[in-house]
Amino acid sequence: MRVHLGSDHAGLDLKDHLVAWLADHGYEPVDHGPFVHDALDDYPVFCLRAAEGVARDRAEGLDSLGVVVGGSGNGEQMAANKVAGIRCALVWSEETARLARQHNDAQVVSVGGRMHSLDDMTRFVEVFLAEPFSGDERHVRRIAMMGDYEQTRELPPLPASAAGRGPDA
Repeated sequence: MRVHLGSDHAGLDLKDHLVAWLADHGYEPVDHGPFVHDALDDYPVFCLRAAEGVARDRAEGLDSLGVVVGGSGNGEQMAANKVAGIRCALVWSEETARLARQHNDAQVVSVGGRMHSLDDMTRFVEVFLAEPFSGDERHVRRIAMMGDYEQTRELPPLPASAAGRGPDA
């Protein structure tokens, strides 16, 4: 499996560690940078490229996932989620990493390099990469709603239980 990686300066050490870890564990890492520490770098430059790499690979039928890393992982997740068709999840535990794949079929994971130990973050990525999407109908339906909205910008219909309530009433 190909794994695209991108980070900012705060995630550089973890990204570099993951590139080696992935290669050692039979993955094909694709490093989109940065390649040197620059406290003024801009994470979208690297994280958008990592997410684009995943989207391109998947469009070509290749088995591909991605990892973006920053200080908190928040901005990196937001950047990756701007790429059409990409769902990037910010994870902070093995369970959130597992559920990101199992329930949301996330193709990219974001981790905060200043939030956890190197061992913990490596484990979150390991769990994310190993977990398959469940394919449960409810999850497929929800993902389709997001995909439809991304394409059309039309909100999904309200369920009958919400009829006459809220600002759409």
